[in-house]
Amino acid sequence: MLGPVILAASRSDRMRRLISAAPVTKQVVDRFIPGETVADIVPIVKDLTAKGLELTMDVVGEDITTPEQATAARDAYLQLIERIKPLELGEKVEMSVKLSMFGQSLPSPTTALFEGPSGPAPTFPGGHELALANVRPVVAAAAAIGTTVTLDAEDHTTLDSMFAIHEELRKDFPQTGCVIQAYLFRTEADARRLAAAGSRVRLVKGAYKEPAEVAYQQKHEIDKAYVRVLRILMEGEGYPMIGSHDPRLIAIAQELAHKAGRKLDEYEFQMLYGIRGDEHLRLAAEGHRMRVYTAYGTDWYGYFMRRLAEKPANLRFFLRSMVSRG
Repeated sequence: MLGPVILAASRSDRMRRLISAAPVTKQVVDRFIPGETVADIVPIVKDLTAKGLELTMDVVGEDITTPEQATAARDAYLQLIERIKPLELGEKVEMSVKLSMFGQSLPSPTTALFEGPSGPAPTFPGGHELALANVRPVVAAAAAIGTTVTLDAEDHTTLDSMFAIHEELRKDFPQTGCVIQAYLFRTEADARRLAAAGSRVRLVKGAYKEPAEVAYQQKHEIDKAYVRVLRILMEGEGYPMIGSHDPRLIAIAQELAHKAGRKLDEYEFQMLYGIRGDEHLRLAAEGHRMRVYTAYGTDWYGYFMRRLAEKPANLRFFLRSMVSRG
């Protein structure tokens, strides 16, 4: 019940100031975001990969209001890629990007036309064109060191633009992945379209506040939708990435993979840094590909609040820490 309240707080400047100013906050945030700079994060990359884990790296930050900020976000990813290049880890370390960081929602007097994934070329705001221009060099740089990029899903109003950019990027970089969210009504249709040979699709439950007109609101409905979509992906020809910490859904994923005749390297699990670390290691020890979603950066607030909203245990952890360390 608190999830929608926390998600609303994630958009509140006043709550951002209050939580950011609390002395204990940084100590708790460190559980989910292990560093603020590339220098902080490189030792984390080395440690996790040495344990047999893989990573997807996210430079946190979403509230882009100028083209200059979008360019800075692009450059932050390029710097990350340059720093991990000498490690020669290839696809063991990929990138996750939010197109909002690359200027997707910025206004522009122009419009951009792209062939959409489900029909005639739609018209998008000018920020769509800017986001594509900014993310392309990141995808190219990732490919040059043997890895790839996954486009994160954001709120439902951004998805047509995200899927169009995904399709455009795959023309030159077919390994580019994308994310779909089980709680949206549209997702089963998106999954059928995306479950094709060569595709890489991460399935998550969804962590944005969405209206009842477009998304399931109850946990049991979302869980059922997750399983339906997961079955589509497992029975398809693409590469499913299971983004969940739910033990029941993980077990169902293993069962569906077995029924679909998939080998252990034909799908992977993904979980967040700081959540169920023992499970990361267990799955990796069993031979599964286990990728840890690892975020870093100074603009952590929105990411952190969604982690609290996703799971009551995360919120309890935060509140206990506020009391015990405050």
